[in-house]
Amino acid sequence: MSTSNDSPKGGLFRRKPKDEKPKKDGRLKQIWSVFQMTRRQNPNVVWWMLLAFLGVVLIALLIGLWFGHPIYSSILGAAVGVLAAMFILARMAERAAFAQIEGQPGAVGAALGTLRRGWAVEEQPVAIEPRTQDVVFRAVGRGGVVLVSEGPPQRASKLLAKENKKTTRVLPNVPVHLIQGGNADGQVPLRKLPSTVTKIKPTLTKAEVLAVRKRLTALGGASLPIPKGIDPTRARPDRKAMKGR
Repeated sequence: MSTSNDSPKGGLFRRKPKDEKPKKDGRLKQIWSVFQMTRRQNPNVVWWMLLAFLGVVLIALLIGLWFGHPIYSSILGAAVGVLAAMFILARMAERAAFAQIEGQPGAVGAALGTLRRGWAVEEQPVAIEPRTQDVVFRAVGRGGVVLVSEGPPQRASKLLAKENKKTTRVLPNVPVHLIQGGNADGQVPLRKLPSTVTKIKPTLTKAEVLAVRKRLTALGGASLPIPKGIDPTRARPDRKAMKGR
């Protein structure tokens, strides 16, 4: 008498398949993606990277010929040249990323999202003009409170003044800095916003910054999502990935 078993091989003791998790892109694939994005915005990135690489190698070779070790210096120069090319790619990729979000609603918030540690940025705007869609974003750090507007200069200045009055009412002794984001006269371009904010002189301690943030939560905020497709972490490429670490 023959028996047949329609159950999968292994029966009850068969190992259950693990839930597959999406694999993270490798470093080389990340660099390639950054390179493609940058080349679409600025095709000259190839030539600038090549110029940086060859320039470093040539200088290293000349130094090696002077000291009588051309081969050793060329190898070292090639390694340093790759780092120089990656540095050029990182800087140009940053500009390309900002160029992609230029003019989109919430672009100022995305630019502020690239601030380094020490600054807390509200993901949603703290003020919005419903009719014109002009907005104000807020960042808090040791430099105080920073309000950054998004919109034409005249309308943005009124919205900034209104939000500044509201902020100083809650925090009368905390410095509040007003910045207009944009490309008009007197405004700060997106790519320069992070550096402009980080240059503000620290006046608060870490404990005071925490207290300021708690006080500001009472003010609430507006509701305007950052544009889809904008990832602040991509606006500033991963330095470690650029170096191949």
